[in-house]
Amino acid sequence: MTDFGIARFGAYIPRLRLDRAVIAATHGWMAPGLKGQAKGSRAFTSWDEDAITMGVEAARDALGGQDGSAVRAVRLASTSLPYADLQNAAIVARAIGASSDVATSDAAGSQRAGTSALLQALRGNEPSLVIGSDNPFGKPASVQEISFGAGAAAFVVSDQDVAARLVGSASINDVFVDHFRSADADSDYGWEERWVRDEGYARIVPAAVKAALADAQLAIGDIQHFVMPSYLKGAADAVAKKLKFDGTVAGGLEDGVGYAGAAHALLMLAATLEKAQPGERILLVGFGQGADVLIFQATDAILAARPARGVAGSIADALPTDSYMRMLSFAGGIEAEWGMRSEKSAKTALTEQYRSAGQMEGFNAGRCGSCDTVQFPQLQYCVRCQAPSEQFSPVPLRDEQAEVLTSTADYLSYHPSPPLWVGFVRFDSGARVLMEMVDIGKDGIDTGAKLRMVYRIKEKDRQRGYNRYFWKSTPITAA
Repeated sequence: MTDFGIARFGAYIPRLRLDRAVIAATHGWMAPGLKGQAKGSRAFTSWDEDAITMGVEAARDALGGQDGSAVRAVRLASTSLPYADLQNAAIVARAIGASSDVATSDAAGSQRAGTSALLQALRGNEPSLVIGSDNPFGKPASVQEISFGAGAAAFVVSDQDVAARLVGSASINDVFVDHFRSADADSDYGWEERWVRDEGYARIVPAAVKAALADAQLAIGDIQHFVMPSYLKGAADAVAKKLKFDGTVAGGLEDGVGYAGAAHALLMLAATLEKAQPGERILLVGFGQGADVLIFQATDAILAARPARGVAGSIADALPTDSYMRMLSFAGGIEAEWGMRSEKSAKTALTEQYRSAGQMEGFNAGRCGSCDTVQFPQLQYCVRCQAPSEQFSPVPLRDEQAEVLTSTADYLSYHPSPPLWVGFVRFDSGARVLMEMVDIGKDGIDTGAKLRMVYRIKEKDRQRGYNRYFWKSTPITAA
């Protein structure tokens, strides 16, 4: 087996949550059966979050405050990538500070894109960052809408400080169509659940598990944790029973997350690794047009590899809302009348974006070599002593803590999630930047409140289909 394994891991789940009871009540007039599935809450993305921004945040959690310069490859798996012909993983790589010679690739087209990308990285020969990030959309009043969620998980694959070793694996290719989504559709078309459960999961997964156990020279009794994502209730328990597995069947993260598409297997793996003890074995299943099965064994390094936030921390850091229409609006499910202020042009000057990439992508300020002043944006001359910018050294602000210096809530300017919160942010390095503030609760935010930086969509050019990304500030914990 390869010497490469999981060295570090992290996760990100959007703060916004909506109780499923609110969704069921909204559609009660025409779909009363949803009430029976209205337990717990689901996560949903804000207007400025997508597979790229969630992937960046999960990667930062996995890297633990380090930049991505040691990573030689970045793989991003998702079925909801914002671009069909512009590499999404390249945007993620630059945002986390990866070097310009890093290899980048997107993986898509299946619910097991995440497990397939992870398996390929583990079979490789270079340090890699594997990210699963997804935001599946379900039609209003559908079972998918009430079951789905959003989130991302990231894994640093390395031969150093390995916390979970790959001890066996297998893949089966089988074009079993449990659901599909055409290239021009927003939501999935699903087949009958009993057929999917009995002829899909119950037939394909056990065969792949048997092959992976044989590869690892293990029996099912040697496994402590069984991890299999599915938004079909009871599917994982049914497969575990068929396998005669008597260990722990991982929970599906239904409450607080919801089924997160191609990212869900990796989210469940991250959640399991957060609790795993040295020596324990984890069997991970990725299902979709066949199955991937990966068997890991936790090492003594697992205790030190646990992330600062992870899945548990992200679930706990919730910002509840009782507005179903907010969720629908952010997902593009309705077209509201925002008035003339929303008609401004959002066209991005791609030439200037390229020229300023060093500052904008990684949020790099400049430290004056003459007077030590940290400033963003970097101008041609120091704002304090007028020394030329050639004397500046880069200071990444993305991982610095900061605090609110001033803030205001703007209800007059157009904003997809009013009000627009802006203010001056003071960083620990001394930099002061006028920034947008996001995920502000109903009680607002006070001067002196601690902030952290998050990667978000700055503006959407809906006419051309282009997102401009930048960094925003957010409270350390949700209000």
